[in-house]
Amino acid sequence: MMIVSTLDELHSARLLLDGTLGLVPTMGYLHEGHLSLVSRAKTECTYVAVSIFVNPTQFGPNEDLSKYPRDLERDLHLLEDAGVDLVWTPAPEDMYPTGFQTWVEVGQMTLPLEGAQRPGHFRGVTTVVSKLFNAVGPAKAYFGQKDAQQAAVIRQMTRDLNFPVEIVVCPIVREPDGLALSSRNVYLSPEERKAATGLYRALSSAKAAYDRGERNAGKLRQVMQDILASEPLASTQYVSCADYDTLQELDEVTGKTLLSMAVFMGKTRLIDNLVLED
Repeated sequence: MMIVSTLDELHSARLLLDGTLGLVPTMGYLHEGHLSLVSRAKTECTYVAVSIFVNPTQFGPNEDLSKYPRDLERDLHLLEDAGVDLVWTPAPEDMYPTGFQTWVEVGQMTLPLEGAQRPGHFRGVTTVVSKLFNAVGPAKAYFGQKDAQQAAVIRQMTRDLNFPVEIVVCPIVREPDGLALSSRNVYLSPEERKAATGLYRALSSAKAAYDRGERNAGKLRQVMQDILASEPLASTQYVSCADYDTLQELDEVTGKTLLSMAVFMGKTRLIDNLVLED
């Protein structure tokens, strides 16, 4: 496994990979969800590259970048065991050199949901992902469904800017009790960890109502809100029932639909989602 940090090292290493390359962009502190993306990429591509970069520009003023969990040595061992060919670990000054002033922004679909709660977040995401695409030159890039709005925004950016990259969105990996895997789960106390299963219970209850024939989006939102409200440790930031592609809130469910939510458990902010399909 080649491990590089500078752009020059990356370009030299990239020349050695003559075949279809799949890219898995990460911010490190890897878990089984990340490794599932690597596994999918290995089945579809000749080579697999992983980037590890805690992107400062997607953190808001009230989000503590310095506290984001990091363990590069552990990450590299996991990736080597997974059979990754190339790992790029750029420094912030390489990604955002002195005088940096060029940004990539997607419009309407970055405004609701996460965009409403985290102003500027998606500008940081789309800028860094476009830089990753330009530097690595993958044929395919792999993202997790857990960050559903991020995946939708990146799909839009890729189409709009004609990146020759296929965006592959892979299913959420969950604990046996339903909690979606996340690097932030390490912050949960034992009591908060137990309460955090309420997110998946809320989503599952709304899906059960949908499966019984409920198509009123407001009622599906209410099902989720009621489940979350029953959990004393949960503080709900939003619940959503939106069009899968546009992310616009729905009155009636008529096609592929995204149920999603953001919930604080203590000081830890968790997101989760579930897709309804005919």
